[in-house]
Amino acid sequence: MSIARQFWALLRINLAGIPARLGLVCTVVVGVSCAVGVLVSMLALGVGARREALGNASPNRAILTSVDAPSPAQSSIAKDAVPLILDLPGIRRDAQGKPIVVLQAAVFVQARSKVDRTQTGFPLIAMTPGLSDYRPELRLTAGRLFNPGLHELIASNNCVRQYEDFGIGAKRHLRGGDWLVVGNFELPSTACLVFGDGDTILSAFGRNTFNQAGLMLQSAAAFADVTNALKANPSLHLKIQHEAAVFEQSVQQINGILNFVSYFVGAIMALAATIGAANSLYAIGDGRRRELATLRAVGFGSTSMIASILCESILLALPGALIGAFLAWLLFNGLLASPLGASFHMAVTPALALLGLLWALGMGIIAGLLPAVRAARVPVTVALRAT
Repeated sequence: MSIARQFWALLRINLAGIPARLGLVCTVVVGVSCAVGVLVSMLALGVGARREALGNASPNRAILTSVDAPSPAQSSIAKDAVPLILDLPGIRRDAQGKPIVVLQAAVFVQARSKVDRTQTGFPLIAMTPGLSDYRPELRLTAGRLFNPGLHELIASNNCVRQYEDFGIGAKRHLRGGDWLVVGNFELPSTACLVFGDGDTILSAFGRNTFNQAGLMLQSAAAFADVTNALKANPSLHLKIQHEAAVFEQSVQQINGILNFVSYFVGAIMALAATIGAANSLYAIGDGRRRELATLRAVGFGSTSMIASILCESILLALPGALIGAFLAWLLFNGLLASPLGASFHMAVTPALALLGLLWALGMGIIAGLLPAVRAARVPVTVALRAT
C-alpha cells in the first residue's frame, strides 16, 4: 500500500474515533478558540485605529509641513510664507476664485468628562478661513461657523456627548478669556474635534506660526504639480504629503504599541493553548497505543502515521480558529474603544480572521508534532503489551 493510501486510511480511522474521545477533542478546540479570539480581538484595536484615521482622508487633499519636521506637530510655517503657498499651482479654487488653502495649528487644552468628571487633554485646532470648502463633509448640526477675529469655537457632536460645556452657547475659559461655542458639527470620526479662528487662537496662545497647510487639489494628479513647484522654490522649506500618509503617520505610534501588546498576549495564549493541545494529543495517543501498534504490525509505516496525526491536529485546530474569529467579530466588531487616550471603533476584518486561521494552523502543527513522532516511534512489542 502506498504512503498516500496509508495516510488517508489512517486519517479516516483517526477522525472516526473522535466521538470516543470527545472530551480531549473539546479541550483542543476550546484552547485554540480562546487563543485566536484574544489575538483577533486585540489586533482589531490597531485595525480600528488605522481605519478611523484613514476614513476621512481624501486623495484630493494634501498637507504641507516644514521640510525638517518629523510630524505636523513639530512643523512650523511662518505667516509670511502664506502668499507663496496660495500661489502654488494645482490648487482648487472656491466660488470667489480664491485658492482653497487652510492653515492649521494645534494647541492643547483640557475638558471634563461627563462620565467620571476627569480632565482630559485634546487639541484645539486653529483654522484660517475656508474650512467648509476644505472639508465639505463637515456638516453643521446646530448653530453656525465661527467668525474670524472673535473668541468663538465650533465643536464636534462627539465632544458634546463625551465632555462638558461643548453645546451651543457654552463658554470655555481658555487663554484670552471666555470662548463661546457657536456651532456643533458632524464628521465621520469618533474623535473630539474643536475648531476656532486661526489668528485669534495663535494670538491668545502667544504663537506666530502654523503647524501645517491643507490644500484642496484640483485632482489627485495635481499632487505632482505642487511637488515640482516646491522643488523649484527651495526657499519655502516645505514638503507635501498625501493626507492619507499624514493620517497614517499620526496613528503609527499607537498602532505599534497596540500590535506589540496584541502579539505578546496572543503568543502567551497560543503557548498555553498549544501545550494544552499537545497534552490532549499525548493522551489520545496513549489511549490508542495498541491500536497504532497493530496498524504498524500489519504494514502501516511511521511516515504515514506521523502525517495522519499531524493532519488530525490541524483539523481539530480549524474549528477552534473559526469559533474564535467568529466570537471576536460578534463581541468586538464595531465596539467603541478608547485606549491610550484615542477613541475609535474596533474592526474585525477578513484579513484578521485569516491571520487567526494561520495562527491556529501553526498551533496545530506544533501541538501535534511531538505526539505524532512519539506514537510512531514506540516499539511495536512495547505498544502491544500496553493496557
